[in-house]
Amino acid sequence: MCGFTAVFSTNQEALNKYPLETITAVITHRGPDDYGYYKSPGVQFGFRRLSIIDLPHGHQPMTYDNGRYTIVFNGEIYNAPELRDRMKKRGATFQTSSDTEVILASFKHEGKKSFTNFRGMFAFLIWDSRTETLTGARDPFGIKPLYIKKDGDAVLFASEKKSLTLFDKKPGINKDVLPAYLTFQYAPEPLTSTSNITKVPPGHIIELKRETGKLTLKPYSQPEFNPTIQEKASAVGKIRRAVEESVEFHLRSDVPVSTFLSGGIDSTAITALVKQMKPDVKAFTAEFADARYSEADTARKTAEVLGLDHHVVTITPEQVVKELPKIIWHMDEPVADPAAIPLYFVAKEAAEHSKVVLSGEGADELFAGYNIYKEPGSLRLFDFLPTGMKKQIHSLALKIPHGVKGRGFLQRGTTPLRERFTGNARIFDPAEVEEYLFETKGASAFDFTAPLYDYAKRKGWDPVTTMQYVDMHTWLRGDILAKADKMTMAHSLELRVPFLDKEVFQVASSLPVSGKVSRKQTKIWLREALADVVPAHVVERKKLGFPVPVRLWLKDELYDWARLILTQSPASDTIFDKGACVRLLEEHVQGKHDHSRKIWTILTYMLWHKQATQSRRTITDASDLKDII
Repeated sequence: MCGFTAVFSTNQEALNKYPLETITAVITHRGPDDYGYYKSPGVQFGFRRLSIIDLPHGHQPMTYDNGRYTIVFNGEIYNAPELRDRMKKRGATFQTSSDTEVILASFKHEGKKSFTNFRGMFAFLIWDSRTETLTGARDPFGIKPLYIKKDGDAVLFASEKKSLTLFDKKPGINKDVLPAYLTFQYAPEPLTSTSNITKVPPGHIIELKRETGKLTLKPYSQPEFNPTIQEKASAVGKIRRAVEESVEFHLRSDVPVSTFLSGGIDSTAITALVKQMKPDVKAFTAEFADARYSEADTARKTAEVLGLDHHVVTITPEQVVKELPKIIWHMDEPVADPAAIPLYFVAKEAAEHSKVVLSGEGADELFAGYNIYKEPGSLRLFDFLPTGMKKQIHSLALKIPHGVKGRGFLQRGTTPLRERFTGNARIFDPAEVEEYLFETKGASAFDFTAPLYDYAKRKGWDPVTTMQYVDMHTWLRGDILAKADKMTMAHSLELRVPFLDKEVFQVASSLPVSGKVSRKQTKIWLREALADVVPAHVVERKKLGFPVPVRLWLKDELYDWARLILTQSPASDTIFDKGACVRLLEEHVQGKHDHSRKIWTILTYMLWHKQATQSRRTITDASDLKDII
């Protein structure tokens, strides 16, 4: 796991505008073990290395084929040994045992089509000095980030956005993304909250030729669902074998490996399988003082059953306020998922013991683990009603006072899926957005999800598969994987996600709805596949997630802090309606409604906005943030 920067231009002056050492130093936390630079006419690379595989010889930027190809690479290719043998049969020679050199050999002998063979997480750029062409790619799930910025004659790339904003004379706040942000709680990819910076989409290849300076972006691998009626026992066996093999591949490392352990089946399954393969594995859990917002007791019981070396981190509201500016700085973007907080603290503890940690992200999207996926089953009776009757019921439901039991059920049942589901998070309803923003000219969340629903309709997918597809293209890459990468790399810790593996997805993508979700349970066949390795108290446990007690904090310990930000933020009365935001907080404190997630979404943006618009001094370390708030 590492971080890199790159500057491409047909104009040498443009190349010199961005001091390579400086824009690379700002991401030292991604790779404190080593660094390197490469400069040639047309392109410059900067690199920071976290040494995981082939510790002595994995230095980057790495050159290959007598200097023709040079690469900067962030990630891991888990099937590198198998691909190395394949390339040797094609005449390739190797000087190292690193997966970086395997990418270069594969590119030389098989070109861009070789990228589909990579089993892992990756973002990389390769410079071909003979053709003066820059080629890059990002893994199909979007596990590893790759930001891109166009600035006149130059095109810049980086593993983190902060490298690309260091020399901006004024911040380019992308207000157009705000309506969608308030619904999603993050800026939907490929957009960011900075107007001149985007992300290379997952599963895409990017190419730049020095001769023309033209940039092309093309998909090479996109996850596709293909639900198929199949025999249960066979499918369960395939799931088990695929997950086991993936865990084995993800344990390939020359440094110690640990796991994150919550109270859910996903992280427990990964931890249990790792324990079988590496008996001395350490597991790490976060907890809060309020037992209603903690899975630590369940994790402790799991650790006892499995015989784990278990470490639990306890988090206080005071720690959250102190560290939140650093958390947001490391996130690069306003991502208002409170789960980033425990992830940040548990990663900090895990980094004291190992460089690599395995986690359970991705299982919910692949195997239908979110409780919201039960909804199509519970609302099925509405499918038999005439359209006219559904409209009448919907109008009636709107007249029922808020809080009355059954109102929401009638509303959801008479609202088409594409109008009620925007992904796993829906903080502000798109219709509410203009109440809190002064400008709402940007696209709404529905504008981003509409093409996904159109595609799912063409494929003829059922509602549950459609919801999974929407989540994979919104929630998974915009929230889950974004915070997983940034919160672990903040502490120079590599996070690996065995469920997000091409072979695991091939099995999961073929499952019928009956093997994924019912009105009572989620991830049905996955649970059966792992029942003999996961302790019984976890197998049928309902999903709790990574809960954070912001609802209680905003009423008590964090109330004064939150009100101060809402009233004094530079974004108040310029982006947000201060009065509406304060009313939201007061209604929450008075117990009229639970507005905690809405308030947290606004607070997160305001904190990010203050950092983004502060004096344009260079920030090279999180310790430079002490005066931000």
